[in-house]
Parts: sequence; structure tokens; C-alpha cells
Amino acid sequence: MLRIAIAEDEEICAQKLQEYIRRYAGERGLEAAVTWFRDGLELAEGYVPKWDILFLDIQMGHLDGMETARRIRRQDPDVTLVFITNLARYAIEGYEVDASDFILKPLEYDRFRVRMDKLIPRLARKRGAFVVLPLAEQKIRVAVEDILYAEVVDHDLSVVTTKRSYLMRCTLQEMERMVEGQGFSRCNRCYLVNLRRVTGVEKDAVRIGAHSLPISRPRKKQFLRELSECLGAEL
Repeated sequence: MLRIAIAEDEEICAQKLQEYIRRYAGERGLEAAVTWFRDGLELAEGYVPKWDILFLDIQMGHLDGMETARRIRRQDPDVTLVFITNLARYAIEGYEVDASDFILKPLEYDRFRVRMDKLIPRLARKRGAFVVLPLAEQKIRVAVEDILYAEVVDHDLSVVTTKRSYLMRCTLQEMERMVEGQGFSRCNRCYLVNLRRVTGVEKDAVRIGAHSLPISRPRKKQFLRELSECLGAEL
């Protein structure tokens, strides 16, 4: 199921885009759920990182597409952004928010189909590779491959990624369920490790880049077996 949101203040354009999405999905044998927001502000306020593709009109009244994208990127660095515009010069600004593509107005189905044929394979490679972390005031979508490890800190959980750490009210068991089947294992009762990020194992510790985490004696045998199986599967 493709989850697609459209932020477009021109009703005719929004309706045409919804028609194109459904037509494309029908031709390619895909399922698509489409939600229309009449303004960028409506989409950005209370944003939840659940979408696969966002179509954003560049020029909207209350909050334009570029500012909408900036706000969304703070919570969702991985959602696919596609701008809708009648001015090609906006393509340069799109690099700032890592836009995947642009669709020029007036909308034409043949051009739309070509754009989607490029986006869908990229999206398929990414799907299933993200988790949504429930932080105190918002939810953040993080790529699983960017997670180094999760650590119990008092009654909270610290998720350490390649970019930063996130502190959330969550148990290690809940985190395990989020990443189940994606190559994670406990090295002790307080740490959940991304096995694909392991750079070395010492006598009683596992190295993940600059981080060294203790391996407990009761978990060592299982952890090393799961590490071997994970790395073997990658070769």
C-alpha cells in the first residue's frame, strides 16, 4: 500500500493529481491511499511520519511548499518529496530539502507516469527499512540502517544513530519488536545492537565505531551466534 499525501490549494489540480495517482496505481497493479491537504500548514501541523510520498505545491497561501518541506524534514528525513510547480527555477531550491523530483504544471499524465516509474523502484528499496520513534513531543522516522544501538537509561530508552541520539519513553522489548527480523541482538540486558554496524568484538565488549558496549556472560554465546549468522547472510 502506497501512502500518499497531496498539499495543493488549487482544487482542480489536486483532483487531477489524485486521478493520475489512482490511474497509475491501477496500471501498475499497486494499491494507493491518497489524502488531500488544502494547504501546507494543514499537512505540517501535527505531522506524523507515515507517508511514502508527499506531493507539495510550491506556491500556496498560508505555508508554501518549500517551507512545508523544511518543517517536515525536521521530523522525517526520509519521506519522498515531489514538488508541483509552474516555475522550473524552483528546482534549485529543492536540493535544500532533498526533493526527489518536480512535476511542472499544467499536469500531464504521460509526464507524471514517467516520474512515478523512476520513484517507485527507489521507494520499494527503502520500504520496510524505517522505524518511527515516539519521542516526548513528536514522532521521528529513522532509517533502520542508521541505528547503531539502543540503550536503557533509567526508565527511558536512548536510541543512538549515525547522526544523533534520541531519548524516548519506551522499553527495550518494545524497541526489539520495532526492528524484529532486521538484524538486531542484545549484547546484555541494557543494550540492543544493530549487528550490521558491529566493527569488532573484544573479550567482553562489542565495538560499534567509537562505541564499546559490554557483552554479558549469559548472552555472549547467543549474541556471537546471531552476529555470525547476520554477517554470513550479508556476504
